[in-house]
This record gives sequence, structure tokens and C-alpha cells, in this order.
Amino acid sequence: MSAEGYQTGEIVLISGPIVTARNMRSALMYEVVEVSGLRLVGEVVRVVEDLATIQVYENTSMVKPGDPVYRTGAPLSVTLGPGLIGSIYDGIQRPLPQIQERSGAFIRRGEKTLPLDPQKGWHFVPAVKAGDMVSAGAVLGTIQETPAVAHRVVVPSGLRAPIRVAEIAAEGDYTIRDQAAALDTAGGRQRVMFTRSWPVRTARPVGGRKPPDSPLITGQRVIDTLFPLAKGGSAAIPGGFGTGKTMAQHALAKWSDADIIVYIGCGERGNEMTDVLTDFPKLVDPRTGRPLMERTILIANTSNMPVAAREVSIYTGITLAEYYRDMGYHVAVFADSTSRWAEALRELAARLEEIPAEEGFPASLPTRLAQFYERAGAVETLGGRAASISIVGAVSPPGGDFTEPVTQHTRRFVRCFWALDRDLANARHYPAIHWLTSYSQYLEDVRGWWNAVDPEWDRLRNEAMDLLQREDRLQQIVKLVGPDVLPDSQRLVLDTCEIIKTGFLQQNSFDAVDMYCAPQKQVALLRAMLRFYDRGKELVSRGGALADIRALAVFQELVRAKGVVASDDGAGLKALLSRVDEQFDGLERRLK
Repeated sequence: MSAEGYQTGEIVLISGPIVTARNMRSALMYEVVEVSGLRLVGEVVRVVEDLATIQVYENTSMVKPGDPVYRTGAPLSVTLGPGLIGSIYDGIQRPLPQIQERSGAFIRRGEKTLPLDPQKGWHFVPAVKAGDMVSAGAVLGTIQETPAVAHRVVVPSGLRAPIRVAEIAAEGDYTIRDQAAALDTAGGRQRVMFTRSWPVRTARPVGGRKPPDSPLITGQRVIDTLFPLAKGGSAAIPGGFGTGKTMAQHALAKWSDADIIVYIGCGERGNEMTDVLTDFPKLVDPRTGRPLMERTILIANTSNMPVAAREVSIYTGITLAEYYRDMGYHVAVFADSTSRWAEALRELAARLEEIPAEEGFPASLPTRLAQFYERAGAVETLGGRAASISIVGAVSPPGGDFTEPVTQHTRRFVRCFWALDRDLANARHYPAIHWLTSYSQYLEDVRGWWNAVDPEWDRLRNEAMDLLQREDRLQQIVKLVGPDVLPDSQRLVLDTCEIIKTGFLQQNSFDAVDMYCAPQKQVALLRAMLRFYDRGKELVSRGGALADIRALAVFQELVRAKGVVASDDGAGLKALLSRVDEQFDGLERRLK
């Protein structure tokens, strides 16, 4: 037994982050242990007789055979309670700002810091009284965690009914170490504290699954209108280096209409993660006008951090997201990037001497991806509230090759695929989501919501996609023989698609008007552009000249409208459509 009362093992083999220890016969799978006198945090991943294989979440340099291993008897868990919002953690929930204060720019090995401040006071307002009967998931009271988030203290799951409130904390200020309530259950009295822990590899229970019938509005036209993501859905953003994956996720994190944002920087380059950590606290939440961090949790695990911590970071992030989902919030999780996470799995599998599959990735890669993405979903919580977790995972295929294993397996488990294109990125067309290689399987699910916004959304979207597909086929002819051989009807398709690509699909994140586009504006812009095409096609069929159509002032107005007409300017959007008709009417009168 150790001085702290833990049974100890002894290291016999070290291979990078993988350590083998003996005298560990009673160790449990995924049990947390502490390695060597430095007390490095690790997790048991294999047990054979009295030998346990441990993946260590910190650098194992200078650890040697014979060093002790201390058991904890518990799985890797996160601490849940008020104070999570606005925090910046590493992959195993160590708060980075506090670590910086104690050890400087680099994390000292064995550094232990509490995830939540035990001294900070939180004002609790009870929602029940002693003697009330409650059920799992019922709200016992609230804490205003930030101006944007009310933290709901709920009845834990797993308690045997009937459940009666025996004691409830009076309104006042408490720390996370205080008791919120005492409950009398069929299994005896249970204390409910203001903080609790949960194993990261275990999904939190819900009351039931619901169909994802409303879109996660992002303000990005190419996503919301053409390839929508439902609240509770999962999406992938694959793209090669420099195509704008991180930039797209930043825009989604800022503008999506989720209540809580969890951003997981999983194995990204240090300079990119530094930009995230410095920029996010400065971002203004467009919903409240206050800092975006007041409803955001950041998890930073850069590529130079230990590879094992990279592997666990996405489980840490999704568990924090589930905690707020259980309060009744809609949560958006952004993982950047799952390819780096898969590379961590590959390295750990190689050191564990597992038989490799495609490109050296472990055979369990599809299962691990499924376990992550399937924790998304629209649900009814145990307390009967509607909530959701939406997951957007970036994928970084080497050389932009979408046939590599991580991208291919990810496609099996997501229903929304936003494929980034290098040519679009090189042309400074952002978001660089290509309209022909992307898709969304949530169209049927969100059709009812969109039709309530505008009954023509479905028709306009399909017509735009049809035009873009025709334009792609015509471009192949143009590359061979030039555009002049095409009849005016086909050149009109090219011109209209140029308007759609530049004036609708391309969006400027630095333009105060264009950085966010409301759903009503998206449909109005697309309607005006397609009206331009319909009127032009009719005029050309009657012998009109394409040159006259191009000379219309509205030709350029449609391209510029995205940055000129505000989202809430309904009159301006209607006037744009009216000008299309007026100018074509005038052109027709001149041609008679």
C-alpha cells in the first residue's frame, strides 16, 4: 500500500507514453493511475494476469523501470459544476490559466490543479422545497453562472424512485463543496452537491431520442440554405492544409444559434491554438453583445502535447457538452481536428503492438469514430426538456485526399459533409465549401422549419443546385473550346451561376453586413438571383441578346446585395426583387 492508501504496482517496461507495470492483477480497465514519483496521470488500457498496460497523459522522460504506480480505483472522470463556462482546459481538464500562473508557459509534469475554483461563491436560488416529490433530471435550483447561462442543478440519474426532497439549500451564496440538497430515495438518503464527477468514456443518460427537426442556423449561406445541419446532428469539414477548416469552425462557433459552445483543439499546431485562445476571449457574442466566452468552453491540446492526452480530449469535451445538454441547452461541439486524434490512436496502437489496418490506423478506428459522433443527438432530457448536442468535426486528410481512412470512415457516421476545395481557397472564395462534393442528409428533417420561414425554400434550393450542376458540365466544354461557341441560353447559365457563387455562396467574415446572413435574407437573395435567370431565359428564348441582359444595372446589384442590404431590411430585400422585374420589363419594352 502507498502512503496515501493506494495499492501500488511497479513499472517494468516503458515505450513512450505506454508503460507496463506488474502487481496490477486487481486493476480495472480504464482505471486512472499515477505513475512514478512525479505522479503522472495515466489510464489502464490492458490487463494480462498481473501486468497492466497504462497510457500516460504526460511526458514519460526520466521515468524508469522500478518506479511505483499508484492506483485510484476510479475511471478517468471530469468535474462538473458551476465555473466550467469561460474556462480553458487541457485534454484532462486541467485549467491552463491557473497552470500558467503556477508553472509558466509550459506545463510541469505531474502538475495538479483543481478544474473548478473551490473558493468562489455562487448564488443559488432553489426551485423546490422540502417535501416535494421529484424525479431524475428535475431542476432543484439555479445558479447564474454567467450573464448568458443559468446553471441548473438537477437531480442526478440513477436514483431509485420515489424521490423526495428532504433538504434544500436556502437562497444564498455557496461554494462547489457545499451541499445543494438531500434526497430520500428508495435506496436511502442521497446528498446532492453543487459539483459531481462523471467518467468521460460513458455517455450520460437521457429520457429519449427525438428527431432532429430544426436546423442549427449558422448565418453561413452555403451551409444553411444548401447543406443544412440539424440541431442534434453531426457534420464533418474535410479539407487539405490551408483550405479554411479552422476559420470555418470559428465562424460557426461565433454565429451558430447554439446556447453553449464547446471548442476542442485536438492536436492542432501550437500557433493556431494560440490564436484561438487569444481571439476567443475578445470575440463579442452577437446574441448578447457581451464576450462570447460567457457561453464557451475551450479545450486546448496542441500537437506538441503528449499524444495520449490528445486521444482523451474529445471525450472530455463531449462529456462537458452532455452536462449542459442535460440542463436543457442546445450545445454545439467543434472538434479540430479528428484526424490528429486518429493519428494519436495510431501511435498508441503501434506502441501497444496492435495489428494495423488501413494506413497503419488501428482496426478499431471506425468504432472509435462512431462512439464520438453518436454522442450527438436531439434528446428529451431526464427532466423532460428538449435539448441537443450538435457535433462538427474537422478532418485533415493528407494532401486533401478524401479517400484516406479517417475521411471515409467519418462519412459513415455523419449525415452532413462540407467538403472544402483547395481551388476555391486559393481563389479566396470563403467558405471554401464546394457545392458539388458536399451534401446534407438533413434536408427532409428541416424542410418543415424552412417552409415555415419561406414556403419556396425547397424549390429555390433545388433550382440553384440544378443550375450549379449544369454550370459545371458547361465549364468542361468551355475549357476545351471557349465560351463563345455556346448559345446565349447556356452562357446565361454561366453568368447566373457566377452571380450565385460570388453573391451568395461566397461570404466575407470581415464585412459588418455580410459576416452573418439571416435565413430570411438567404431565401430573398436566392429568389432574386433565380428570378434574374428566369426572366433572362424567357427573354433569350424570344430573341433577346445576352449582352443587353449583362448591361442591366441589377446584374451587379445582385452580386453586391449581400454586403449592402442588412438581414433585417425586409423592404430592401423586396426592393431588390422588384428592381429585377422592373429592369427586365424596361428591357423588354425597348426591344419591342
